[in-house]
Amino acid sequence: MLLVLLVFGAAAIGLVFLTPYVKRGVFLLGALVPLAGFVHALVVGPSVLAGTELVERLPWIPELGLTLDLRMDPLAWVLTLVVTGVGALVMLYCARYFGPDSEGIGRFASTLTAFAGAMYGLILAEDVFLLFVFWELTSVLSYLLIGHYQGRKASRGAALQALITTTLGGLVMLVGLVLLAVEAGSTSLTVIVSTSPSGALTTAAIVLILVGAISKSAIVPFHFWLPGAMAAPTPVSAYLHAAAMVKAGVYLVARLAPGFAETPAWRELLIGLGIATMLLGGWAALRQTDIKLLLAYGTVSQLGFLMVVTGWGTRDTALAATALLVAHALFKATLFLVVGIIDHGTGTRDLRKLSGLGRRAPVLATIAALALASMAGLPPLFGFVAKEAVLHGLIVDAEAGDGLALAAVVGVLLGSVLTTAYSIRFFWGAFARKPGVDPVEQSAPVVPSFLIAPAILAVASLALGPLAALADGAIAPVAAAFPDQGTDYHLELWHGLTLELGLSVLALVLGAALFLAREPLARLQARVHSPVSASELYWDSVGAVDRLAVRVTGVTQRGSLPFYLGVILVVFVVVTTSALLLGDTWPDEFRLWDHPAQAAIGLVMIIAAVAATRAHKRFTAVVVVGVTGFGMSAIFALMGAPDLAITQILVELVTLIAFVFVLRRLPASLGDKHGSTRKLVRALLGIAVGVVMGVIAIVASGARVALPISLEWPELAYVDGQGRNIVNVALVDIRAWDTMGELAVVIAAATGVASLLFIRGRADTPARARRGAMRQRVEDRLVRVKEQAAPGELRNAWILAGPTLDPRNRSILLEVVVRLLFHALIVVSLYLLFAGHNLPGGGFAGGLVAGLALVARYLAGGRYELGAAAPIGAGTLLGTGLLLAVGTAIVPLLLGADALTSAYWEGEVWLLGEIKFVTSTIFDVGVYLVVVGLVLDVLRSLGAEVDRQGDPEFRVPDEAAEPVDASGADGTGVGIDSRGGRG
Repeated sequence: MLLVLLVFGAAAIGLVFLTPYVKRGVFLLGALVPLAGFVHALVVGPSVLAGTELVERLPWIPELGLTLDLRMDPLAWVLTLVVTGVGALVMLYCARYFGPDSEGIGRFASTLTAFAGAMYGLILAEDVFLLFVFWELTSVLSYLLIGHYQGRKASRGAALQALITTTLGGLVMLVGLVLLAVEAGSTSLTVIVSTSPSGALTTAAIVLILVGAISKSAIVPFHFWLPGAMAAPTPVSAYLHAAAMVKAGVYLVARLAPGFAETPAWRELLIGLGIATMLLGGWAALRQTDIKLLLAYGTVSQLGFLMVVTGWGTRDTALAATALLVAHALFKATLFLVVGIIDHGTGTRDLRKLSGLGRRAPVLATIAALALASMAGLPPLFGFVAKEAVLHGLIVDAEAGDGLALAAVVGVLLGSVLTTAYSIRFFWGAFARKPGVDPVEQSAPVVPSFLIAPAILAVASLALGPLAALADGAIAPVAAAFPDQGTDYHLELWHGLTLELGLSVLALVLGAALFLAREPLARLQARVHSPVSASELYWDSVGAVDRLAVRVTGVTQRGSLPFYLGVILVVFVVVTTSALLLGDTWPDEFRLWDHPAQAAIGLVMIIAAVAATRAHKRFTAVVVVGVTGFGMSAIFALMGAPDLAITQILVELVTLIAFVFVLRRLPASLGDKHGSTRKLVRALLGIAVGVVMGVIAIVASGARVALPISLEWPELAYVDGQGRNIVNVALVDIRAWDTMGELAVVIAAATGVASLLFIRGRADTPARARRGAMRQRVEDRLVRVKEQAAPGELRNAWILAGPTLDPRNRSILLEVVVRLLFHALIVVSLYLLFAGHNLPGGGFAGGLVAGLALVARYLAGGRYELGAAAPIGAGTLLGTGLLLAVGTAIVPLLLGADALTSAYWEGEVWLLGEIKFVTSTIFDVGVYLVVVGLVLDVLRSLGAEVDRQGDPEFRVPDEAAEPVDASGADGTGVGIDSRGGRG
C-alpha cells in the first residue's frame, strides 16, 4: 500500500514532464496508476475479506509516537476498489474528452492523479492525524481541479467556495479528532472505535467531527458548494463529486459508526440533516434546465440518502449503506460522463434545446438509461438491490417502535419519489424528442472509445443486480462490525413481496406522476421561493468579511510605523497584564542583584535609555541606545558568560556602524517636523511596556517547577560534542538545526537589503575581480588621481587606496591604525573561530571580528580600499557558508549516520603539538563565512553602493549603452561619494 501511494506521488510529478511528448496519451499513462491500485486490491481482497487485515507501518517521528500507518480492512477495501476503479476509467475518458491542444492537460492529469492518491491514502489511513492530512490534501487538490479553467471567473469562484467550505469543516473536525484521540488515549482509528469512550467531551468531539464529515459530503447547510463546483471539467465532476471526494464524509461516518452510533446527537444529527438534504436536493434538481446541474443537485440528494443509512449504525443498514455507496459511484459517475459526451457533441447542456438525441446516439441513450434506472431503483439494477436493503434496515427498527427510524423511512420514501422524478426528467431532457424543438445537431458522431468508460460503469450496475449474492460476499464483512438486528439479511435481487418492495413501487409510481405533472410543478416552484439560501448566506458572509477587512485596514494600516508599533505594544501590555493578574506563579523571594556592579551597570543603562528619548540628533540617539547594549554585555560578563558578552559587544558595534551608514544620508537633527507627537501617551506606553517586561522577568523566575534541562548541557557538550564551550557546541552541534535555520534567515535578510539598493543587478563583484585584478584597478585609479593632482597635494599613503580620497576626508592616524590592526584582527578572528569549541569564541564571534576588520578598511579608504581588501563577492561567502553548514548535515547521512552527527579526530601534529579536530568545526566555518558575508554585504550595499549612487559620475545605463557593472562604477564592487571620499 505504501508502495502504491508512492507510485501515485511519483506519477503526479512525472506526468507533467511527459505531457509535451505524449500529449493526450498522458491520461492513458495516468490511468495505469489507479489501475495498479485496483489490481492490488483485487489480489489482496480474498485475505482481507477472510479477516486478515493488511497493515503497513512506517515510522515517522518515533519520539512523538507518530507513524505512517495504513490499514486495509473490508470497508477500506470496498472504497479502494471504487476510488481506483472509477479513477482509472475517468482517466481513460479524459484521453477523449480533452483535445490535443487543450489548455493545461499535463497539469490536469498530474493533479487528478495526485487527488486519486490522496483519496487512496485517506481511505487507508489508520492514524487520525494522517487521515486529516490526506483529508485536507483532497480539499486543496479539488480546489485546483475545480478551478482548472483559470481564465473563467466562475471556475475560480467555485473552486474558492469549495475550498473554504470543506477546509473550514476540516479544521473543526481536527479539533474533534484531537479531543477524541485524547479521550481514547490513542490516535489509532481501530483503537478509538474499539474503546468507544463516552462522556460529554466525547459527545462534543463527535459533533465536531461530524461537522467536517457533512461539509465534505455537501450535506445541509454545506450543500451549496457542490452545485457550484460544476464549473469544473466534467471528468472532475464524475470523479470527485460522484465517486471520490464527496464520499470522504460518508466514509468517515461509516468508519466511526460501529463505536459511536449510540452517542447522543449522532443519529439525530445525521438523520435529520440527511433527510433534509435528500429532499432539498431532489426538489432543486426538478428546477434545473442544465442537465449537469440537475445531476449535481441529484448528487446532493443522494449524499443525504447515504448519510441517513450510513449513520444509522446497525448491521443491516451498514450492509445497505455499503451497497448504496458502490451503486451510487457507478450510476452517478456514468451520468456525469454521459453529460460530458453530450456537451462535446452538441455544444449545450440545456434540456430545453436538446431534442431527438436518443435516436442519433442510441448507445449513449442506453448507457444513460441503465444508470438512471439504477439511480431510481428499478430492477434488476444494483441500485434497486441497494435501496431495498436500505428500506429493510430502517423498517426493522421502525417496526420495533423507533420513532426516528419511522421518520427515516418516510424521508427516504419522499426522497425516492423525487429521485424517480428527476431521473425521468434527465432522460427526457437529454434524449427525448420535444414538440416545437428542432432536433439537436451533433458536431460529430460519438466515437466508441468515448463510450468505453461510461459503458463499463453502466454494465457493472446492471451485472451487480443479478449477481447481488456475489456482491453480498464482498460487502457483508463490512457490516460484521455492527450490532446484528437478528434478521440475517443478505443482498439479493428478489426477496419476495415485502413492505420495502411495496414502498419502492410506490416511490416509482409517485415519481413518474410527479414528472408528468412537471408543468404545474414548475409553476409552483416559480411561486415558492425560500427567503434564505445557503449559497446566498455564504456569499453575503464572504462579502461582509471583505468589507470588514477593508474597514479594519483603513483604520489600522495608515502607513505610520509609530502607530503600528503602538498597536503591537498596547496589545502586548493588555494581554500580558491580564495573564499576569490571572496567574499565581510568583517567586517566594526577590533578589535585586548578585553583585553591586550589576546595580551600577543597570543605572547607567537606565540613564542611557532615558537620554535616548531626549536626544535631538540621530547619531547621538543611536550611540546612547548602544550604551544599553554594551551594558548588557557587561552584565553577561559578570554572570560568567564571556561568549555572550563578546558576541553582544561585536553585534552592538556592527549594528552601530550599519545605523551610521543609513543616518549619514539623513538630516543630522531630528527637527520639529519629524519630532514625536503625543509625547505623554508614548511615554506612558513605554513605561507600561517596561514595567510589564520587568514583572514578566520576576514571574518567570518563580514559574519553574522542575530542574532545567540546561543542567545536562555541560555533559552533553563534552561527551557528545567533544567541546567545553557549551554555547558554541550548542550552536554547531546540539541545536545545529536551529542555527542552520538562522543562517538561512541571515542570508535572506542580506539579500533583501542588497536588493533594495543595487539598481542594475545583484552582483557585487565582477567575475574577473580576482585580488590581483582588483589591486590593478585601484592602482589605475591612483595613477589617474596623481595625474590630476597638483604638485605636493598628495600625502604618503599607509593604505592602498588612501590617495584616491579627497584630502579633506583623509585621516593619516586612522590609516596608520588600520594598517597596523587589520591583519591582527583577521588572525584574532581565526583564533576565535578555531578556539571557540573549547574556549570563548566561535564562528559567529570570529566572523564579526573579521567583519569589523573590513569595516575599518572601508572607513579608512572608502570603497576602493574595501574592493582591494575583499575582492570576493558577499554572495559567494554567504552561499559557501550555507553549503558547508548543509554539507555537515548531509554527509553523515551518506555514511549511514543521523544528520549533523559529528565525529572527531585526536592526534599529535608536528610543530602544532596535540590536535583535536571535531567535524562540527566545519559547520562553524560555515557560520563564520556567512557572518563575514553579511557584514560585507552591508558594507557594499549601505556603504559603497550608496556612495557610488551619490557620485556625479554615476549613471543608470540605457539599453543601447555599454553595460555598467551595478556593483561599482569601475567594477570594483564599491562606490565613491560626491566628494571623492568614503561618505
